[in-house]
Amino acid sequence: MLIANAMAKKNIQFDVITLFPEIVEPYVGASILGRAQKAKLIEIKAHNLRDWTTDKHKTVDDTPYGGGAGMVMKVEPFEKAVRELSGPPPARGGGGGGGESEPVLS
Repeated sequence: MLIANAMAKKNIQFDVITLFPEIVEPYVGASILGRAQKAKLIEIKAHNLRDWTTDKHKTVDDTPYGGGAGMVMKVEPFEKAVRELSGPPPARGGGGGGGESEPVLS
């Protein structure tokens, strides 16, 4: 009960970056995650990785370095997506320890 009350005070947001956001939403709605969303405990947003590409074909994969079979995912669209969705970097020098977790990109 105490945990549920603590969670109700803070809405936890999950951003799912995928090539198929239309598949994520029905799954979330039909699972326990959907019940948590209806109770306003969490918020789940599905984002299309292709929204962060720069070419007209919205390419997210490329041939492997050095050749070979198959394809590999490009890092650039992921980096752009994570940077945009995570917002501005936290202020430095505040002592930390706030318990908040931020993605780290260098």
